[in-house]
Amino acid sequence: MITFAGLNVIIKMAEDRYSGHDYYLIDELLTDEQKLIRQSARDWLKAEVSPIIEDYYEKAEFPNQILPGLASIGAFGPYIPEEYGGAGLDQISYGLLMQELERVDSGVRSTASVQSSLVMYPIYKYGNEDQRKKYLPKLASGEWIGCFGLTEPDYGSNPGGMVTNFKDMGDHYLLNGAKMWISNAPFAQIAVVWAKDETGRIHGLIVERGMEGFSTPEMHGKHSLRASSTGELIFSNVKVPKENLLPNKSGLGAPLGCLDSARFGIAWGAIGAALDCYDSALRYSKERIQFDKPIGAFQLTQKKLAEMITEITKAQLLTFRLGQLRNEGRATTAQISMAKRNNVDMALHVAREARQIHGAMGITNEYSIMRHMANLESVITYEGTHDIHLLITGADITGIPAFK
Repeated sequence: MITFAGLNVIIKMAEDRYSGHDYYLIDELLTDEQKLIRQSARDWLKAEVSPIIEDYYEKAEFPNQILPGLASIGAFGPYIPEEYGGAGLDQISYGLLMQELERVDSGVRSTASVQSSLVMYPIYKYGNEDQRKKYLPKLASGEWIGCFGLTEPDYGSNPGGMVTNFKDMGDHYLLNGAKMWISNAPFAQIAVVWAKDETGRIHGLIVERGMEGFSTPEMHGKHSLRASSTGELIFSNVKVPKENLLPNKSGLGAPLGCLDSARFGIAWGAIGAALDCYDSALRYSKERIQFDKPIGAFQLTQKKLAEMITEITKAQLLTFRLGQLRNEGRATTAQISMAKRNNVDMALHVAREARQIHGAMGITNEYSIMRHMANLESVITYEGTHDIHLLITGADITGIPAFK
């Protein structure tokens, strides 16, 4: 109860009653450090983000005040070496962090995922030592937020067709073009932008807020990822210093390598959304009484719950093995695509079944179900659509690309 001008006002804060679900005892395969990282993130999210996320989703705003907290739990660049401000964690720890974040909201995970895999990763992997030292510590601490400019208004699934370009002007590059559907863009201090040089070769450039001709208008009207800030990147004769070119890799393979890391995080994150929906549905099925008994006593409800936990468990096993392969440097792009596609699709089905178990209450913001469902409609499309990932698997097993 909070008092305003002598009036007692009761403000309902969302209660996060989540408990983890591990049907195949996969936790026994985790290290103590990995479990501690997950628990620390869960505790912080329950205390600081769960109580406010529905409100920010309704307002269509990202809660900027949580950025230092995200940094404190290692969500920004968890696998970046400590010498650059990262936590120096393994890939399974990174996945567990993304799972905990998306368990609360896909938009929160997106913010951290972009910062880690699409901004810090390319600077660390493709940048030089001066660029690493200049940008990575500020990004790891949350002092600076970054975004990733690849998708264009006319080029989504075919990023190689991009028209954003830069010309060598002698003492600087001149950048022109536009990017669309860019997470973090409206408040990012830097953007890792992919553009073609005068020969048509794709390179990464670090563009900083304040450079003349660079603007980041926010996109509105979203029914999904409302607690994530999305915008455009507009470049009108932007003078980019030559030292801002990422020197160690060029070609389309460079941004696609970043997407591998991000898609790996999404594969884990989607499980978090599914777990939250399942957790809520399981609890509701035991509490909701109809025909003189809990609805969890009915066969059709048990069928839904049993299928949910089965599919979640399969996804958990898929991502754990993928994490092992990532740690060994052996995970392929196609393997990552399979996990991203499977797990997001699974999470959407779980969310829809959970909504049915909640009945009419499932559409209200008293529960997270509809928010997860709406968010996942974006997640199933971004960073490789559901169908494109299917074709990546098809090309990998047949050796015949079907998307050209």
